[in-house]
Amino acid sequence: MKPSKIIRSKRKTIALVVQPDGELLVRAPQRATRKQIDAMLKKHANWIARKQAEALARPAPKPAHQFSAGERFFFLGEEYTLQFVDDKKPLLHLNGNFQLSNAARAEAKSLFEKWYKTEARRIFNERVAFYAQKYGFDVKKVKLSSARTRWGSCSSKGYINLTWRLVMAPMPIIDYVVVHELCHLREANHSAAFWAQVAALMPDYKERRKWLKEHAHLFRWE
Repeated sequence: MKPSKIIRSKRKTIALVVQPDGELLVRAPQRATRKQIDAMLKKHANWIARKQAEALARPAPKPAHQFSAGERFFFLGEEYTLQFVDDKKPLLHLNGNFQLSNAARAEAKSLFEKWYKTEARRIFNERVAFYAQKYGFDVKKVKLSSARTRWGSCSSKGYINLTWRLVMAPMPIIDYVVVHELCHLREANHSAAFWAQVAALMPDYKERRKWLKEHAHLFRWE
């Protein structure tokens, strides 16, 4: 079994990632040998095959947005229709529907991304602060990423990274990703101890995790 790509970094362990299209990505430490990587692939061959089958069975991603009138966009799990209006300020806002100024048609994509990022920063900071305070996590900073397939990550320095695209998902799903990354501050891997901690904070995390896997294709942007 050969991976589609091997990405080396300063990480300490080898991680296997099955992409939405079924391709296998390996994240490995700089010094990891090909023999070590192959051993990991062999050890998890059944898991890889299962995940690739699941990926290929999922619905095809939504086509890239064209930013045309009547097109629908997700925000917090709800879809809103895009309308063009004559108003020049604000250039884009959500008022029952997404309303975009006719004068800004050429800037539609960048304006949407800016809007999503503004909302994501506000909502993510609120949710991280809520759970961090409730369960005693020490978070230094919440940062936005533009990752396409990775919803979140964390660092040993106490930084929580969340992709702005996650703001398209329902709030319970955002909360799951937040709790997931907060638990990584205490357990840096996906061990049984890690999942036990997630379950203690969010007993229904499996349902939320399953929902995200099954609906991730709805939040495709490009």
